[in-house]
Amino acid sequence: MPHLTAHLPDTRLAGNEPELVTALTEAIVGVYGEWARPLVSIRLSGVPAGRFAQGGVPVDTGASVTLGVRSGVFERPDAAEITARLGAALTDAITSVLGEELRPGTMVELLASPPERTFVGGR
Repeated sequence: MPHLTAHLPDTRLAGNEPELVTALTEAIVGVYGEWARPLVSIRLSGVPAGRFAQGGVPVDTGASVTLGVRSGVFERPDAAEITARLGAALTDAITSVLGEELRPGTMVELLASPPERTFVGGR
């Protein structure tokens, strides 16, 4: 199950949540396929002004996205292509909603979970 947490400056996130959820969901579905749509779980977290920094300087043009994926994605023959597409698609989703100026400060991290460590509905 693709589960995503995005930390974004509060000032940019406020009021854009529905559009951002749609864009992030479409980004994941665009890489994995339509079968993944009902499994996409997104949590948006607003970071108050002055609490998002890059290079030791507070900024409002950064974003941090963590996407949890099943570890098998890294074992596929097309793993490099899939992971590159995920990084680009998620960055594009954020910048399409919140502004292109966030692109240089957007970090996407893919975290692998073995199937026996990922549960949905207790299973």
